[in-house]
Amino acid sequence: MKNRQATSNDYETIINLWDRSVTKTHDFLSLKDKEDIKKEIPMYFPHLDVRLWFEVNELIGFSGTNNQHLEMLFLEPGEIGKGYGKKIIQQLIIDFNIRSVDVNKDNENAKMFYLKNGFTIISEEPTDSSGRHYPILHLELKN
Repeated sequence: MKNRQATSNDYETIINLWDRSVTKTHDFLSLKDKEDIKKEIPMYFPHLDVRLWFEVNELIGFSGTNNQHLEMLFLEPGEIGKGYGKKIIQQLIIDFNIRSVDVNKDNENAKMFYLKNGFTIISEEPTDSSGRHYPILHLELKN
């Protein structure tokens, strides 16, 4: 898979992809919280290494990392379950030295994805970083 660093010109594309992906995978989010988060996400982009991921020339998804922590990984809904997520996470681990990720506890598929890819749950918080009542699991890559 190829990737490139995102620019501010990509933000609208990224947010639209995020919206489609979250609609498909985060049925536990209230509509209001989803809309609030959608407005907040672009504020994080300048502080992250945001990458667009491509198979041939087709955009598959995006990731955002901060040092060795994976802040976000979202795929186009139609590409979920095709092995692209595994390719991306492996490349992030090898090329970007990713060692940790946080996951919504209610997102069972994401939790299982990271556990299958070598992460282990180390702790849990009752709320997300904005104080919303969505429990967060902190995972680290097993050595």
